[in-house]
Amino acid sequence: MTLKQVLQKIQSKEISCLELADFYLGNIKKKDKQLHSFLYVNEEGIKKEAKIADKNHSDINFKTQPLYGVPYALKDNILVENMPTTAGSMILENYNGGYDSAVVSKLRNVGALVLGKTNMDEFAMGSSTENSAFGPSSNPHDVSRVPGGSSGGSAVAVAADLAPFALGSDTGGSIRQPAAFCGVVGFKPSYGAVSRYGLIAMASSLDQIGVFTQTVDDATLVFSCLIGKDVMDSTSREIDKPKNKFNIENLRIGIIKENFGEGLDNRIRDKIYEAVDVYKKMGASVEELSLPYADFGLAAYYIIMPAEVSSNLAKFDGIRYGTHLVQDTEKSLIEDYAELRGKGFGKEVLRRIMLGTYTLSAGYYDAYYLKAQKVRTLIKKDYENAFAKVDVIISPTTPTLPFKFGEKTKNPLEMYLSDIYTVNANLAGVPAISIPIGIIKEEGKNLPVGMQITGPQKRDFFVLDVARAYEKAVGN
Repeated sequence: MTLKQVLQKIQSKEISCLELADFYLGNIKKKDKQLHSFLYVNEEGIKKEAKIADKNHSDINFKTQPLYGVPYALKDNILVENMPTTAGSMILENYNGGYDSAVVSKLRNVGALVLGKTNMDEFAMGSSTENSAFGPSSNPHDVSRVPGGSSGGSAVAVAADLAPFALGSDTGGSIRQPAAFCGVVGFKPSYGAVSRYGLIAMASSLDQIGVFTQTVDDATLVFSCLIGKDVMDSTSREIDKPKNKFNIENLRIGIIKENFGEGLDNRIRDKIYEAVDVYKKMGASVEELSLPYADFGLAAYYIIMPAEVSSNLAKFDGIRYGTHLVQDTEKSLIEDYAELRGKGFGKEVLRRIMLGTYTLSAGYYDAYYLKAQKVRTLIKKDYENAFAKVDVIISPTTPTLPFKFGEKTKNPLEMYLSDIYTVNANLAGVPAISIPIGIIKEEGKNLPVGMQITGPQKRDFFVLDVARAYEKAVGN
């Protein structure tokens, strides 16, 4: 069921809130042993809340509480009060959230119910969910393949009908890439469109909370409930809502030639061009553009992001978080601290902390970090120049189909290339969405393909309108 179908059934009393919660809990019990999309299921809590929701149903104004009674899942780096929040790491294995994040508070206010917390790469570092300290999630289209990452669990939950919608976080493609691999809609809003208060930070200038749904309409509805400036997040801001009705005939689409070069699976390229033809038939114009600095985005991202990681994760020192063993009385405090430092982190987290610390060190700051920030500014200008000529940019979401477990884990650089088409949107802070545009048959399995649509800063609803136009044209 799509989110809108779920809402219709609740509002018409065709199904009770408790029956709906039981439906998704039942699906989790049937499917999730194999898929491992959830790290924690709020079974008792959601049943209790669903009973209260049913009791109050007749008094509810569904215009002010548009998600009333709807269960949802969220990535396990987003805090929920008194609920486990591990960020996919052993260092937070026993940590419970001390407060509700801003997004959870907003969803409570519109009636949504927390179904559970989803699996993820440790501290959101990865592109496959293989870096989770609690084991990987599996792609529902082929369980021998990864679901993408780092928000892989949330993508699987929606794709496998374990939740009508889910929240994730996107630092360099961590919503859009798993959405493409799992065949669902994944939307990363403009930087600051959704408050990050209560999100365990990975790279603060890049992180953004977003949504997974089955349709663009559903994504628009959830996003509308999450936006708004938040006093607890100084980077948050208001987002413009369209004043005029969307008209596909006036749409100017840009195709960035750098995104269709070496490394892209030819089958995915063909699917993207087929989708662009759908827009052409609806009256949109298409223009080939160049983003001269696009090719440097991945390198800049993998300097800026680890630098911020090394700062944000400094507090996870094994004393304030993690298990602190009784100090050996023969050891000094410094010796004790040195022994604890880094314990509980996986290999990828340690790798990025070391990379970030290196690039921020006195001898290398100017050569690496400062230069990467200059490239980031040039990438932002590239987008500004492009959006002076076109309304949106269309590209592949990923260069490959979902890959098999273990295929890229031995070569981190090859894994990092999974984000080649998505990182620039985070560096520029612009909104981007991945939508499913078809399937490719490989080894007897139907594997989904995603298309990315990127728009100017603060024009999130316009990007959603463009995506919806394709969805309606092809009958989804």
